[in-house]
Amino acid sequence: MSSNDSNSGAVRIESICKDYRIYQRPLDRMAELLSHGRKTRHTSFRALDDISFTINKGETLGLIGPNGSGKSTLLEILCGTLSPTSGSIKTTGRIAALLELGAGFNPEFTGRENVLLNASIMGIDRARVVETFAEVEAFAEIGEFIDRPVKTYSSGMYVRLAFAAAINMDPDILVVDEALSVGDISFQRKCYRHFQEMQRRGVTIIFVTHAMELVRSHCHRAVYISGGKIRASGDPRDVVHQYLNDTFTRPEDVTSADVKEENSGTGRLQTSDKCVTRASYNPSEYRWGNRHAEIVDYELIADGELDPKVLRRGSRVRVVVHVEVHKLLTKLIYGLTVKTVDGITVFGANTRARKMILTDAEPGSGSQVEFEFCNHLLPGEYFISLGIAVDDDSVDNLAIDRRYDIIHISVEGGPADFGISDLDMNIHLNGVEATQDV
Repeated sequence: MSSNDSNSGAVRIESICKDYRIYQRPLDRMAELLSHGRKTRHTSFRALDDISFTINKGETLGLIGPNGSGKSTLLEILCGTLSPTSGSIKTTGRIAALLELGAGFNPEFTGRENVLLNASIMGIDRARVVETFAEVEAFAEIGEFIDRPVKTYSSGMYVRLAFAAAINMDPDILVVDEALSVGDISFQRKCYRHFQEMQRRGVTIIFVTHAMELVRSHCHRAVYISGGKIRASGDPRDVVHQYLNDTFTRPEDVTSADVKEENSGTGRLQTSDKCVTRASYNPSEYRWGNRHAEIVDYELIADGELDPKVLRRGSRVRVVVHVEVHKLLTKLIYGLTVKTVDGITVFGANTRARKMILTDAEPGSGSQVEFEFCNHLLPGEYFISLGIAVDDDSVDNLAIDRRYDIIHISVEGGPADFGISDLDMNIHLNGVEATQDV
């Protein structure tokens, strides 16, 4: 791994492969070694297969994928704690890493000693670290434990100190591997606020997470790895959709094209999608599923008005979903989710979470599902997603027809409050005169 070639981006990963030798027994390793290569006693496992991409300076990249896909292996190679079998990585600037829990700190040393040791390894002047150590202590918030051995720390305390140490090393590249997931919610929020500050300073950030909303809201780009290969790379929204598609569908399931072909050749009812005719329809929706049933229409009704372009704050809203069934389906789940433009979930509900037991859906039948709610959203733009799934043992929530961001709504009205949800707040002043400027 080299640290030059600044014109090619902060990180340039070229054709990285990583192979592991798998031995059935410890003796097989020794026997192979003593044979001087004449006998092979191992099988090869390729953890990474021809991985290539570039990360630009100041870019935040989300690395996503299922467990065992090779994400952590790639980050270890990037940080220099693991060597690739082939390929190369070029980086520009100092790398600070927060990898899996337990990596990087000596459990026998105190927190203070570990921070000083890590800084020394990174080539940072000890006097500078001592000078800024108060900032590390303040950010970690572990009190007197800073001078106790790390082996006495809880997982949350370890992460607090490790993250505080990493960000105070003044890195050009920050690498975070899922470790923040063990921290408490308030500390996670504190870390993500610091991410935003580092982004403004031009720090390149790479982080692994299973929280798709964080990828959509914090990342400029995303890479999806599965089975050691890159499955998708690019805009976070598109990459997340591809990951969710693969996660909640099975390879043997028929595609939407298969369903249409079956419809046209068997005399069954050919569906026509009326959703696209609605004024609130979003043509940039993302749709996936095996289409054993299909959402063929919806009605958005607010205060008795059908398909309004703008919803009034506080209005009563109904979303009536029309479904056509093509194959016998059991353990059905119907759901609706409301999200902000940048993908933050405002609210979501489904029939399984509400413990509603649905009857089996017969082929050729139609059904109608109605979601009713009060619009407590503050003024702004939002998207509504609709979905049909089945409670499946293999993938938990098998996608039948999921239409992400199918409905685009605008909300208007009320005072200029800020945030997402209307909490119906009143402000009372005691002993203070005030007038409202209307």
